[in-house]
Amino acid sequence: MTPYATQKLAEEKVFKDPVHRYIHVRDQVIWDVIGAKEFQRLRRIRQLGTTYLVFHGAEHSRFSHSLGVYEIVRRITDISFEGRPEWDDSERLVVLCAALLHDLGHGPFSHAFENVFSLDHENFTQAILLGNTEVNEILSRVSEDFPQKVADVIAKTYPNKQVVSLISSQIDADRMDYLQRDAYFTGVSYGHFDMERILRVMRPREDQVVIKSSGMHAVEDYIMSRYQMYWQVYFHPVSRSAEVILTKALHRAKKLHQEGYEFTHEPTHFKSFFDATFTLEDYIALDESVLLTYFQLWTKEQDTILADLCSRFMYRKLFQYIEFDPAKDFMKMRELESLFREAGIDPDYYLVFDSSSDLPYDFYRPGEEGERIPIHLLMPSGEIKELSRQSEIVEAVSGKRRSDHKLYFPEERLLGDSPAHRRIRDVLGIKEV
Repeated sequence: MTPYATQKLAEEKVFKDPVHRYIHVRDQVIWDVIGAKEFQRLRRIRQLGTTYLVFHGAEHSRFSHSLGVYEIVRRITDISFEGRPEWDDSERLVVLCAALLHDLGHGPFSHAFENVFSLDHENFTQAILLGNTEVNEILSRVSEDFPQKVADVIAKTYPNKQVVSLISSQIDADRMDYLQRDAYFTGVSYGHFDMERILRVMRPREDQVVIKSSGMHAVEDYIMSRYQMYWQVYFHPVSRSAEVILTKALHRAKKLHQEGYEFTHEPTHFKSFFDATFTLEDYIALDESVLLTYFQLWTKEQDTILADLCSRFMYRKLFQYIEFDPAKDFMKMRELESLFREAGIDPDYYLVFDSSSDLPYDFYRPGEEGERIPIHLLMPSGEIKELSRQSEIVEAVSGKRRSDHKLYFPEERLLGDSPAHRRIRDVLGIKEV
């Protein structure tokens, strides 16, 4: 009897995909994992959170992204690395499973939800892999320690760093899929780069994956695509406004629950999160359809703040924003908080500072927090050189963190005629109509 780890399907299964054309599955393990309920749950979690309120096409799921990451890694291991002595083919199944399952622990509207409840989706990914789940049962059929191996790859603690770098590095399958997929579904042109070229010039080397120097220009294009996508899509201020409102609505519901407020529609699915007593089963049961159902119900809630925030999110009545430098404007923030209270507007929910930052590329700096494995080029001589030492384009953005700060508020609530309202408009620079 064929061992489960090497068992193949009677015929190859394919998923039609708008980014990669086809996603190919021949391994029984992969097919079974895709069918597991914890993986199917990813169909009900959007890849881009609140971004659909800005780019209406951005309705794609973490399910489709996860399949895409799997397909890129499959191409690397089965085509780019096949037969190369530096690649250990016995690592193939563990890296394919890690690629497929790397986002398994994401919650509804991932980052906003994590912030409210102080959660980490990577911890939940590992908990699902190692817990009493369908995914764990399937992986355990390969070997008793296989779920732990997959979890270690995702946690970046797996001993073979070459395997880890395919899933998590500055040029990994995760980024290569989400840049192209997110560009496709948002309709922007920034995220496109020549992935086929990059895959052709990838080479396994000891503890890392390197790029042949002839492919340097394709990598430059990839890094600039990533830079543009972050500033034009991922950090879009209107999407951030929606995320601010979502976060504040959850904070409000949590506070009301802790104060003993009697909800018209009890937050049954959230109580264990509000009390920090939730189980892994509670977490897996949550998806965006559950959260949106509560938000829809809470638009009729007696608490006016919760009802207003939920209505704003459901019907896209978002906050306005201005540029706001916390280093220079911190005294202004204190004055605004006082003025908002004077005007009868709760600043805890209606005056929100939000910050975003990104580092497009970085080279290795020993001892620094969050050390990044750099992209290395394989020179014709066989020598390995760090990318920014060879590319003037990459050198120009290396190690340069760009930050963006915004202050969000409901502009229509600031149009009153009291001295406080007038002073708020003056401080925020809102012109009188």
